[in-house]
Amino acid sequence: MPAIPTSVNLFQSCQDLHQFLLNCQQTLTEQVQKKVISISVEILPVDPLVVLQEICEPHQLHFYLEKQIIGKTNTEKNTLAIAAIDAATHLTVTSGNRFSQARAFIQSCLNNTIVLGATHLPFSGPHFFCSFTFFEQDSQINLHISQNGNYQEKPSINSHFPSATIFLPQWQITQKNNRCILVINTVITTSINIKNISQRIWQKYQQITQINNTSLSSLIKPRGNLRKINPNHLQDFKKSVASALDLINSNSLKKIVLAHAIDIYSQTPVNLIKSLNNLRFIYPDCYVFSTSNGKGQNFIGASPERLISINNNQLITDALAGSAPRGKTSTQDVKLAKNLLCSEKDLREHQFVIDFIIKHLQDLGLNPHYPSQPHLLQLSNIQHLWTPITTEISQNIHLLEILAELHPTPAVAGVPRDTAQQQIHNFETFERSLYAAPIGWIDYQGNGEFVVGIRSALIDGDRTRLYAGAGIVAGSKPEKELAEVQLKLQTLLKALV
Repeated sequence: MPAIPTSVNLFQSCQDLHQFLLNCQQTLTEQVQKKVISISVEILPVDPLVVLQEICEPHQLHFYLEKQIIGKTNTEKNTLAIAAIDAATHLTVTSGNRFSQARAFIQSCLNNTIVLGATHLPFSGPHFFCSFTFFEQDSQINLHISQNGNYQEKPSINSHFPSATIFLPQWQITQKNNRCILVINTVITTSINIKNISQRIWQKYQQITQINNTSLSSLIKPRGNLRKINPNHLQDFKKSVASALDLINSNSLKKIVLAHAIDIYSQTPVNLIKSLNNLRFIYPDCYVFSTSNGKGQNFIGASPERLISINNNQLITDALAGSAPRGKTSTQDVKLAKNLLCSEKDLREHQFVIDFIIKHLQDLGLNPHYPSQPHLLQLSNIQHLWTPITTEISQNIHLLEILAELHPTPAVAGVPRDTAQQQIHNFETFERSLYAAPIGWIDYQGNGEFVVGIRSALIDGDRTRLYAGAGIVAGSKPEKELAEVQLKLQTLLKALV
């Protein structure tokens, strides 16, 4: 895959862009009948979320990820935000080994890709955006409204999201450290009309570079007319916790993560962009994300958990398990934090995750390192035990190979993993879909980042399903686990517009 740094501005005029793409088309042969052209250009700073709002259509795939980055001095804070819009090419997987299929698809695209422009800048070049469902194959249950207005669970042939979705966007905009990089990806074939595609790219480029940033500059009042459809199901969650504890006490399990979902109905469709804007204001320390299926459904959230990040062959993954609420006063907050750090039950739950990650990284021939004591990850309404795990990786190990080993960790499934997953199917009456699943990106150099899709919601017009879960181990109390789930469900309730 050739990468061509160039000082030539292909967007000086539409004619320059047309001539370049025409030259690319003329290099195609009977053996190579298709090429991906990836052009990176630095533009004036613009909010990627505003770009998503202005140019993305409901029928198009999209991906959004934002995270506040704390600098080396721990005082300087910057924001990394990425928006990927529409698919230049994509793959959906419904059966078979989805991680290996995704890897093969990415490599096949890169084998026929020309990368040019400002390739020296971070987040330049082609990036592939991915979402994987929690289970390889779900039970395919969707929401329907009965005649009396209540929601019912009904089996469906097609899930909202397939087992895996991987797409190379036509438009990718990244803002980091007050610099903006725009990546345009387009597929050139022998039969495509170069004039039409040049004009389309040129017009969209002009639209993006003229966007005004001011439309999403503050917190937006969340809607107050939300109606919960199934709040009584919380008692069913308590019963499931009690049953899970019976399995743990009989040594069938050491841990299981049980999730709960509540359904919300609103009189008008939920506003995706305004809800994401609220999430990034309310939860700046989380990964705010959104991904769509191109059919009108969007999965959004504010996740505290990074599953994997690779940059220049350095891997970081998080062990995140063990939780406590934040205090209403500073004194109470300190007390709750100390209790969490000393909790035998929470430390044991946390150690399950560490041991699992370390073993699976070692099975791949890696040499992971981690601190001897967990840290506290303190968010606005909850705090967690957190242990970052790092290792250097060789270039012959692909990010998706590691992802296939790690997902799902005991932080979202349980111990033993296979038994826990079977029991999750037994206890949970809803489809997890993308809940607690890997959502992220991979670039053309093998770097990438995936988060865990927790503290999340599935938006489908005027219907929203909110997800939250809790880890059940010996010593867990059904009432306390229910309180933790209710606290986590507030993450999205506070933000929906």
